[in-house]
Amino acid sequence: MIFLVDHHLEGQAITLLGNISNQGWLELIDISFVTLEEVDIPFDSSDRIVWRFAQENQMILLTGNRSMKGEDSLEQVLREENTLTSLPVVTIGNIERLDERNYQDKCVDRLIEIVIDIENYMGARRIFIP
Repeated sequence: MIFLVDHHLEGQAITLLGNISNQGWLELIDISFVTLEEVDIPFDSSDRIVWRFAQENQMILLTGNRSMKGEDSLEQVLREENTLTSLPVVTIGNIERLDERNYQDKCVDRLIEIVIDIENYMGARRIFIP
């Protein structure tokens, strides 16, 4: 499973992926993180553009603060375009706490759970972790 990492989480995503690797998950399941820059999406793109790209490329959007107001806000996009076959958006509840090992471990546990059971999360719109 590929996670499309929102621009404000790039540093934290490296830490999360390191944690996933250290726990041995990368030997068992296919997980990778790509940044908006790596897929040529400008960091100031609308939530609609980012979400559509993630869906079209079978990626889970990993974010911490996509907007909740406006016609192109992530919340509005999910209300208008989400279907039963859409991949969820994973939102880290408190990105500042990712420096705490326990919080980071809980986030990793949830990410692994979501990947393993992705069919149960299709159409869920947004999942807040941990």
